[in-house]
Amino acid sequence: MSPDEITKRIKQNANELGFQLCGICPAISPPGAARLDEWLAAGYGGQMHYIADRREAYVDPKHVLEGVQSLVMLGMMYHGTGESVPTTGTVGRVARYAQGTVDYHNVIRERLHSLADSLREMAPKATTRGVVDTAPLLEREFAQMAGLGWAGKNTLLLSRHAGSYFFLAALLTDATLEYDKPFEADHCGTCTACLDACPTDAFPQPYVLDASRCISYLTIELRDAVPSELREGIGDWVFGCDVCQEVCPWNRDVPLSEEPNFAPQSELNPLELPPLFEMDESDFRQRFRHTPLWRAHRRGLLRSAAIVLGNQRDPEALPALMKGLNDEEPLVRGAAAWALGQFDIAEARLQLLNRQQRESDESVLMEIQHSLGHKLNKNQP
Repeated sequence: MSPDEITKRIKQNANELGFQLCGICPAISPPGAARLDEWLAAGYGGQMHYIADRREAYVDPKHVLEGVQSLVMLGMMYHGTGESVPTTGTVGRVARYAQGTVDYHNVIRERLHSLADSLREMAPKATTRGVVDTAPLLEREFAQMAGLGWAGKNTLLLSRHAGSYFFLAALLTDATLEYDKPFEADHCGTCTACLDACPTDAFPQPYVLDASRCISYLTIELRDAVPSELREGIGDWVFGCDVCQEVCPWNRDVPLSEEPNFAPQSELNPLELPPLFEMDESDFRQRFRHTPLWRAHRRGLLRSAAIVLGNQRDPEALPALMKGLNDEEPLVRGAAAWALGQFDIAEARLQLLNRQQRESDESVLMEIQHSLGHKLNKNQP
């Protein structure tokens, strides 16, 4: 088959496999490689050291697949019917992409295998490799080169027809295919809705994200305590964040995903937080092992849950936070200590004082002392 015929069939097969977006570009050095250096130098990567560790690999896709000639760039929509509205009480919001029944990596990886099989049927000598945001590949830049959309001011890839609620994936191959024209227009115009709405001011300038301030990073990637000045900004987001997407005009009328694995689950939209503090590692594994929430680990999810409960200040959360104050993980104890300091309740102060007498971790002690001082300033008994 000719490259043109293979390309047409690949795009058709991709659509049948549930990829609403598909474009193809040559395997060359992406234009964003230099900007990645600037971004890392500015410290915007936070604790995501794996990016810097693999920096040289981002320069050329041959580091992902030797001999690669073409990249089939793909987009699979995940926007479901579940509403994402501010919460109150003892629940927290989970980003839309994580509200389904399974981890999207598993769903997309399986479809990529099927797409690769179809390519090898047409080109038996071709080698392939499927990638779902786990390899040193600048997917957004290659997707733009493949004509799928443009990089918005919130740094996400935007499509005029699909908005930004979609996963990006790539199928690399050493087969030569027909290439699409790069998407060169920028349809953000003068709009700054995403920049203005960010609760933690994570955009130092348009088209640049300081990931170390991003709520998604703080609730998923960060392994330590959330900086105190950013905790209030987290609001009710316990895992991920959709704010910059929710306010984007290009997401107003996007079609809903038809993928059943991504359909929002009622128990995750929103997520009831106090029961999380009753879960040990085994319980956590059983409930979240095959979902995106597993990435935060138990200690990270409970840390974020405590912060949300501290922001919500609902007295119904006190028993859970008191249990968190005695958790085996210092990260959880510290977050619970901060959260209890947000309550104007004598019992919260008593619990903090009791824990202070038994606490041996310096970081937790500092959180307790700060919360006790905070309550003294508020003339608590």
